[in-house]
Amino acid sequence: MTTPEPFVAAAVQAEPCWLDADAGVEKAVALISEAAGEGAKLLAFPEIWVPGYPHFMWLGPQAWGMQFIPRYHENSMVVGDSGFNRLAKAAADNDINVVMGASERDYGSLYMAQFGFAASGEVLFTRRKLKPTHVERALFGEGDGSHLHVGDVEGIGRLGALNCWEHLQPLTKFAMFSQGEQVHVASWPSFCLYRGGAHALGEEVNMAATQIYAVEGSSFAIAATTVTGAAGMELFCDTEEQAALLGGGGGGCSRVYAPDGKIISNLLDEHAEGIVYAEIDLSLIPLSKAAADPSGHYSRPDVTRLLLDKRPQLAVEVIGANDEPPPAGPADKSAVEFEDQSQPNSTDTGRNS
Repeated sequence: MTTPEPFVAAAVQAEPCWLDADAGVEKAVALISEAAGEGAKLLAFPEIWVPGYPHFMWLGPQAWGMQFIPRYHENSMVVGDSGFNRLAKAAADNDINVVMGASERDYGSLYMAQFGFAASGEVLFTRRKLKPTHVERALFGEGDGSHLHVGDVEGIGRLGALNCWEHLQPLTKFAMFSQGEQVHVASWPSFCLYRGGAHALGEEVNMAATQIYAVEGSSFAIAATTVTGAAGMELFCDTEEQAALLGGGGGGCSRVYAPDGKIISNLLDEHAEGIVYAEIDLSLIPLSKAAADPSGHYSRPDVTRLLLDKRPQLAVEVIGANDEPPPAGPADKSAVEFEDQSQPNSTDTGRNS
């Protein structure tokens, strides 16, 4: 694949339409059109932006949070459903690649997903967060090695994506670097939760994690973050104590880092909704890799090596001549096309309802 010409990448910083997938998709379509109108060829969305990050998991006992579960489940996206296809169409209509953060529903289970759509409208990948963080594990299931996608995208280069604190997992990062990632989407929630009480959850630490990802991987890192506005505060906070735990809202800090760690995009106020933009010039990557390529010439495989198992880990494997497996969904076919063909088993074979 030849090195693409410089292009514009963008990251959303906006409040979701909380617990309303249809409204969220429509807002996403408007943002996709806006970014394309500014010349962007890639747009990144925050973590589970549809139907919004489940702040309720952090604000009280699980019994209190259960009031949100049915609605959250109902408004989670299914691969191939009308909302999913609407996003694919928006990508095609606007000739822009899109990475959407969403809660994915697969029968009775939910997953913290990222959906990649090509500028043609084809599905580049569907992936799931490998390990939900802390209380997230009470709501979401886990991904597996088949969800560590990096692949060639026309006009963009080798594209990959991770969610939130996957950027704190050294081996996960190393697995991504080893696949030649050039452009990375880092999807994050807002950084208002436990403001002043848990420094590790704040902007400083998590943007530093994104910055060092760019430097370690010699890649461009596009950080997309949510804004928690008045609608989110009203929905999730019954008491002054809960409002304090949610830090008064805000928490947006979307930006783009170059391979040397420099911020190359515009910045917005933490309460502001909008899109940040940056020019991506992949010809800068060899300059960074010449100095340090942690999974290449700067590695010491005689000392430490990583085992990456990209086989899907299935809860049920159907065997027997008379037992027909469920038909392959759009995610399965497209993931094969997106992955390096030397990895024929690196597809997401989860079934969706």
